[in-house]
Amino acid sequence: MSVPNALRALTGTPQTLNTRKKETTMITAMQQTAPDYTAIKAKQNAAWASGDYARIGVTLQITGEELAEAANPAPGARVLDVAGGNGNATLAFARRWCQVTSTDYVDTLLQAGRARAEAEGLDVTFEVADAEHLPYADQSFDMVVSTFGVMFTPNQKKSASEMMRVLRPGGRIAMANWTPDSFIGHLFKTLGRHVPPPAGVQSPALWGTDDWIAEQFADGSREIALKMKNFNFRYASTQHFVDIFKTFYGPVHKAFLALGDSAPALEADIVETVERFNIATDGTMLVPSEYAQIVITKA
Repeated sequence: MSVPNALRALTGTPQTLNTRKKETTMITAMQQTAPDYTAIKAKQNAAWASGDYARIGVTLQITGEELAEAANPAPGARVLDVAGGNGNATLAFARRWCQVTSTDYVDTLLQAGRARAEAEGLDVTFEVADAEHLPYADQSFDMVVSTFGVMFTPNQKKSASEMMRVLRPGGRIAMANWTPDSFIGHLFKTLGRHVPPPAGVQSPALWGTDDWIAEQFADGSREIALKMKNFNFRYASTQHFVDIFKTFYGPVHKAFLALGDSAPALEADIVETVERFNIATDGTMLVPSEYAQIVITKA
């Protein structure tokens, strides 16, 4: 029973005193355990704004290009990039002559995407927007896309429903999301052992599982195509990767700052995680990380 329904039940037909007390207790517990999404997003915003994610984001550009090919957009298609970061999907779809609106709730990330688009002479609209409350009318876009972005929203069901809401019938949602068993999935588990995630917030890697995608999108969809792919993280060495991520990748950067004197333990665990996945044999780092490439066609 939702909180509003429970409240209506309390003020509706006569009930026994004990029943009323139980339902009041249930409502209080639900209100106390519901995540404070506003506070969580404020902290996330600060984390992603720290460091310089664009330095890492540009290395993932191939995933945006492959996603655009899988989505097969028509020239002129109205495309919304949700949690677009520094613009990997934005640029990929704009290069295919789409009318792209690139959004994120971190303005500094949008600035990086804007600079990239201007350098290529691409006509893209950049707007600050919350993926959980998209400021667009129903059925405004032909495609809604995201590469490793929307998966990090704390209210996952809300952001999924917002993507469907602003998409026209017959339009497509296209996403690239890390999977739970991927290298990045394990990296975030490593971080979580040292800096626990907010209570009540589910793992972002759920967006890389077919069951969760079906649960969120099947009812309003005509087709869901999910394909597992790998992105290769290539660095000069394991230590090079650690140094880059703790300097530029917001969540890792913030974790090291928060831990203070305990930071070396986190670094040791990250090194161990990298070495478990590293397939390079020449002292460098080559780590494949699985992700789900998803294309959903709305009914």
